[in-house]
Amino acid sequence: MYDAAIIGAGVVGSAIARELSKYNINACVIEKDEDVCSGTSKANSAIVHAGFDATPGTLKAQLNVEGNSMMDKLAEELDFPFKRNGSLVICTEPSNLEGLEKLYDKGQKNNVPGLKIIGRKELINMEPNVSDDACFALYAPTGGIVCPFNLTIALAENAYTNGIKFLLDTKVDNITPASEGYDILVTRKRRFKEVVHARAVINAAGVYADEINNMVSAHKLHITARKGEYMLLDKTAGDHVKHTIFQLPGKMGKGILVTPTVHGNLLVGPTAVDVDDKEAINTTADGLETVAAKSSLAVKNVPLRQVITSFAGLRAHEAGDDFVIGEASDADLFFNAAGIESPGLSSAPAIGVMVAKMVADRLGLTENKSFDPIRKGILNPSSLSIEDRNALIKKNPAYGNIICRCEMITEGEIIDSIRRPLGARSLDGIKRRTRAGMGRCQAGFCSPRTMEILEREVPMSMYDITKSGGDSTFIVGRNKEL
Repeated sequence: MYDAAIIGAGVVGSAIARELSKYNINACVIEKDEDVCSGTSKANSAIVHAGFDATPGTLKAQLNVEGNSMMDKLAEELDFPFKRNGSLVICTEPSNLEGLEKLYDKGQKNNVPGLKIIGRKELINMEPNVSDDACFALYAPTGGIVCPFNLTIALAENAYTNGIKFLLDTKVDNITPASEGYDILVTRKRRFKEVVHARAVINAAGVYADEINNMVSAHKLHITARKGEYMLLDKTAGDHVKHTIFQLPGKMGKGILVTPTVHGNLLVGPTAVDVDDKEAINTTADGLETVAAKSSLAVKNVPLRQVITSFAGLRAHEAGDDFVIGEASDADLFFNAAGIESPGLSSAPAIGVMVAKMVADRLGLTENKSFDPIRKGILNPSSLSIEDRNALIKKNPAYGNIICRCEMITEGEIIDSIRRPLGARSLDGIKRRTRAGMGRCQAGFCSPRTMEILEREVPMSMYDITKSGGDSTFIVGRNKEL
């Protein structure tokens, strides 16, 4: 019997898990995919929003600003890359200045610090590559960029080392009330049926959060998967803009943005199209054409010939257009963290605090005085001085063996990603932790060597190695006898 079971190991579920580990609790995280950060959390804009866009008085508004203010301390404690590069919302028609003023007023009501509306002269000094039609902009200095993979994995690893169990590759089939809490029927590793018992259930299942809620509560939720398609450009394009450049938001979201990433690339997107299939993460010709065409409305000369990959993510849009957080009125100790669309990544740390306190208060939990907030990330040899790097390689030659040439990722880093808490067991798991395979050749060169390291270090059969779990295996046989 667990005290609590969290369903979903995205950024929200992992943030809740870390906050719950600050209490004396026996808790688990149930995740249907083979790794943490495998859904919405892995495919988004990687933006820490300032908080001026959300409607004042909503949970989105409150938790966005609170989550934003927590990022600096979290990045220091958990060792993930985060940068306050500031954001700009571009106005290209003088008649639309009223739209910027409305955003400014929202931001003031939401207590977003440092907001100001600037004219073209100041805007051009800040961003020479904005559109020739850009006449005004809303500047938010607290906007930032983050690595969503590193953030989510860091939260999960820290939760794990503080005692939270993770049941990966475990799909929830049904939840039924029991004499004490809930019985959660699951399928583990796509084969084995089990029942997980928990006093409390926390629903952080992303686009599937409505299905989880509707197993238990008569107050039904309806979540629409809203697809966003992106283009990622090479690092040679990374300095085309310094700030995150937004267009004036519309009914379906914040429009096509252009932003640097914390790793030095340039990201353009997303579209916003509602889809019926909650696994529809394919890109489309129409979607990518839209990204290309609309990106130029705010930023000129975007070097789209330097695109190295494209991808799509799904946002969990709930019909009420706000986060759904709290205990269900008709289901004792069943807590929702549902409808967490943008600004969900920015809000996740604050959502974790809010939900964990709700659960702790209801279960009567006490403080975990041995909680350790510190997590050290994977060592990046390129961050060291030449002398220190040479000493590292002398001590451990694996750090001198380059596996991924595009991103200059070493065998030592890949080994660390496999051996550390909640270590990688797939190529995508290694990629999210180290960036091996994220460069301009998109894993064309390094995949065979990475697979050899996985086979040796786990250890596991080469036939069982996958790209991203499930049926995504590579090897079907040998073409030569050993």
